[in-house]
Amino acid sequence: MGLRVLVTSRSFGRVSDEPVELLKENGFEVDIISEPTEERILEIIDRYDAIIVGNDKITGDILEKAKNLKIICKHGVGVDNIDLKSAKESGIRVTNVPATNSDAVADLTFGLILDLARRITNTFIRIKSGSWNPLIGVDVHHKTLGIIGLGAIGKKVARRANGFDMLVLAYDPYIEVLPEEYSFVSLVTIDEVLKNADFLTIHTPLTEKTRGLIGKKEIEMMKNGSFIINAAREGIVDESAVYDFLKSGHLGGAGFDVIDKDSPLKDLLLSLDNVIILPHMGMYSGEALNSVSMVCARNIIKQFKGEEPENIVV
Repeated sequence: MGLRVLVTSRSFGRVSDEPVELLKENGFEVDIISEPTEERILEIIDRYDAIIVGNDKITGDILEKAKNLKIICKHGVGVDNIDLKSAKESGIRVTNVPATNSDAVADLTFGLILDLARRITNTFIRIKSGSWNPLIGVDVHHKTLGIIGLGAIGKKVARRANGFDMLVLAYDPYIEVLPEEYSFVSLVTIDEVLKNADFLTIHTPLTEKTRGLIGKKEIEMMKNGSFIINAAREGIVDESAVYDFLKSGHLGGAGFDVIDKDSPLKDLLLSLDNVIILPHMGMYSGEALNSVSMVCARNIIKQFKGEEPENIVV
């Protein structure tokens, strides 16, 4: 029996058979499971040499049973769903795909900015119910965009903002100097971003340092009528605080591409007409999904050819 790959990501190979066929052409057996619960993965993980995961939890218990596993490929960027410490201790390599989907996520982020500012979705919902009265929004051009996290996605969002003649402020504790091509971005403190942003967008990974990064204290610092967009990871922004400030009118609107669908806060937020919630679809363009899938497939092939995969996390 050849090397076996388990796929728990719901989006791997969804657009094209190309990534699955690439693995098969290189001698791998590929099994895709549609309901990847922890219990199901625990039952079968010892049969596999590689796994391609989406947002499913890959716990220490799973890795303890993964006697043959050599590589975990995250079909996306965030690896907070993977027990990295256990993976490292077990000698299991973990990779992700941080840049391939950055344009798609940046497009969606800017789409949320435009939608919230001009109340596009809200107006369309009213039209469907028979009302043709336009809602009054706010301009985006010449406003101030605050970006927290200036990695691949944050930089792409900044470029889009520059096209709208926005003033771009950014906070990233890991960047001291930007290349000349980003001379239109001002690196400032997080407090300066919060106090000056008309639109605040978050593009950081979820870590112990960023968990709860934007809460009541931070939102109080923001301008009246400003907007928050989180297309990064759940847990960075306190949705309860956002709800309170939306209700009070301090915030003009909020867009989330990351929120627990089972959270009671989701229903509270959906009761407001200045909120947009999406099902973590930032990278869900056909081009981005296929590119991410191909990187995952090639990383597995490289691992077992003795070559170094791209984007090693641990």
